[in-house]
Amino acid sequence: MSLPHPVHRYRRLRIARLSFALSLLATSLPAFAADPPQALTIEELSRRLQALEQRYGVASSPPTEGDGIVSASDLDQRLRILERRLELQEEAATAKAASTPTVALSAEKGLSVKSPDGNVEIKLRGLVQADGRFFLDDDANPQNDTFLFRRVRPTLEGSWGKLIGFRLTPEFAGDNATLVDAYLDLKFDPRATLRIGKVKGPVGLERLQSGGTTALIERGFATELVPNRDLGVQLQGEFAGATVNYVLGVYNGAPDGRDSPTTNPDNDFEVAGRVFVEPWKNAGNALSGLGFGIAGSQGDKAGSGNNFLPRYRTPGQVQFFNYRSDVAADGEHTRWSPQAWYYRNAFGLLGEYVSSKQEVVLQDSGVRDALDNRAWHLTGSYVLTGEDAGYRGVARPNHPFTTGGAGWGAFELAARYERLEIDDNAFPLFADPALVASRATSWGLGLNWYLTGNLKLVANYTQTQFDDGGETGDREDEKTFFTRAQFSF
Repeated sequence: MSLPHPVHRYRRLRIARLSFALSLLATSLPAFAADPPQALTIEELSRRLQALEQRYGVASSPPTEGDGIVSASDLDQRLRILERRLELQEEAATAKAASTPTVALSAEKGLSVKSPDGNVEIKLRGLVQADGRFFLDDDANPQNDTFLFRRVRPTLEGSWGKLIGFRLTPEFAGDNATLVDAYLDLKFDPRATLRIGKVKGPVGLERLQSGGTTALIERGFATELVPNRDLGVQLQGEFAGATVNYVLGVYNGAPDGRDSPTTNPDNDFEVAGRVFVEPWKNAGNALSGLGFGIAGSQGDKAGSGNNFLPRYRTPGQVQFFNYRSDVAADGEHTRWSPQAWYYRNAFGLLGEYVSSKQEVVLQDSGVRDALDNRAWHLTGSYVLTGEDAGYRGVARPNHPFTTGGAGWGAFELAARYERLEIDDNAFPLFADPALVASRATSWGLGLNWYLTGNLKLVANYTQTQFDDGGETGDREDEKTFFTRAQFSF
């Protein structure tokens, strides 16, 4: 038995290699993919290679041997050119992908743009709330029933590298645009992030909730005794498996219930902090939704007017207490607040107590006192449709509302009981009992309808009783019916 000549054997090997290579390339051409590669002749391989060259933009004219037959060596050379061309195209596609940012748009997360390496990301979010306010039986203290925009807040936030985070939130509701949040985060470690700018004060538990996730439309009396937003710098972080988080900061110092002015009005600063613990957060048992903590602030204030002294509002956002015009803050201002929450499946409970003690002086007579005003609230909620309750509200209904479909969204009942007490020593020197109330006790009921993760409709009824504050006795009870349509993303 004679062996094949080496030239013929080499030619068979080259044809086999060409058949295998072209069969791999031809998988992208449906017209060719059905033929078994082992059945191809060298002429058929030449035709297929020419078709692939035309598809991928490789110009060629099939060379032939002297007798007009295409040679295996010519096919091999053309195949190498095509392979290289495909390698270059793949490299170009990879380079383009590596330099193209990722743009994503979703109902839950809004619009985001992320750099190819993932280190730079910008997110656009939004919150719009349209309210209806209606006051019932308000003969003695009539208030205007009205529709209004409560919040119109686009938010730009994100990260600029692994170290820097940021957030910018303007407010367009009302007559003038204002800046709500504006801060920069230096993210050294999850246990230590430095936040610089205009931020929410760390004292109030309900204050730290987003305005779109509170159980009732307006926050309670305890929030009236804590700072709203303040300018300063704070160190924050979490550790022990995110079961312990803390905030410690230095701020200009905001009066109770309001933002601090754009600059420090009295050259004194305020120190504030908060420690909150969820010991069983990762345990997965009945106590995993329990959290509790303590918060407080201390600083000096010296001055009169809205930048230094508080005015307290009802659940209907009507002022019911303020100091006399000749009273000034003059000395130490301290707050402290024990606080807790418990969330278990559809049930939620949040409570806090706040004491706000300010040294004040009558400017005409020089009479001084340290007045300690106190407030507390207990707010409960229950999700009727079975979704989980949480500090951030119902994240997403199990069955979003659909027109003509079976989905109705999520329904949540909410209730709150609360009280605010003015220090007895405030009357009658520092406050007029015939004009302002010394105590307010309130209860409220609410129904929250989460049609989707972005759309929420709310109805609240609240009733508040006062001690003092009327010309001949107690201020008239406040009865309100508030509604809200909220869109967020």
